[in-house]
Amino acid sequence: MPPVDRSHHAAQPPRRLHGWRKLAGSSWLAPFDPQFFGDMEIDAANLLAEIEDIRRHTGEHVTITHAVVKAVAAGLQAVPALNVRLTRGREHPRESIDVLVIVAVGDELTGVKVEAADRKSLAEIAAEIERRTALIRDGRDAEFGRTKRMLEVLPPRLLRLGIRFSAWLTSDLNLNLPRLGLPRQAFGSAMVSSIGMTGITHAYSPLASYYRVPLLILVGAVHEKAVVVNGMIVARPVLTLTATFDHRYTDGLQAVEFANAARAYLAAPHAAESVIHLDKTATQTVS
Repeated sequence: MPPVDRSHHAAQPPRRLHGWRKLAGSSWLAPFDPQFFGDMEIDAANLLAEIEDIRRHTGEHVTITHAVVKAVAAGLQAVPALNVRLTRGREHPRESIDVLVIVAVGDELTGVKVEAADRKSLAEIAAEIERRTALIRDGRDAEFGRTKRMLEVLPPRLLRLGIRFSAWLTSDLNLNLPRLGLPRQAFGSAMVSSIGMTGITHAYSPLASYYRVPLLILVGAVHEKAVVVNGMIVARPVLTLTATFDHRYTDGLQAVEFANAARAYLAAPHAAESVIHLDKTATQTVS
């Protein structure tokens, strides 16, 4: 193969940026964002049947979002390297697997942290989220009230500094300051937010720096989709989950391991729920 003549390219003088490149260069700095994204589709038939069965037997309004909270907990349990805090060049294992769920209260969004989500059943998770949401809605959640007052009082510039400072106190230093509306590790080990109630099936969300979590999952609406099953095209209920990962916590391999564990739970939730029930029964018998 003859050598490539690069003399023509070398002779070209540099040119000033213009048009879109000039506008883009003026709008943004060089990439400095550790986020990466992924999505997966789940055949939700077994999951919907399990949710209906739990509702019938417990009376709790279990939803797809509650199941995804459990799936996220299963993923973190399978990949404990994700269930850590990063600070001062070190990683610190978290004390438990806690999942923050974004909930709507009136026209506002807030979060309810489900502690030890891996050790709770779907019915228990649903009941806990409903109870805490009701307290917030009725103005009876003191911790939320303190946080809300701080948000309303501080001007934007001070609020920005206050958010960073509170994240440093409660996550980096791992302090618990509920009297100030600053609970320890306020955003838990990971976050879950549902967009399915709006009918949207697929979207992504950014990770704010003060979250201090490795990932955020968006739950899309379950919808019918043509899929291939045993060589036949059939309509199946499909759930789409999208994830935003913080690359400082995880690499691609760990993200795949997490996704596989979450998928396994959602594909066969009854098995995992049965194990939790047996564990609780055994504990009650021993005590």
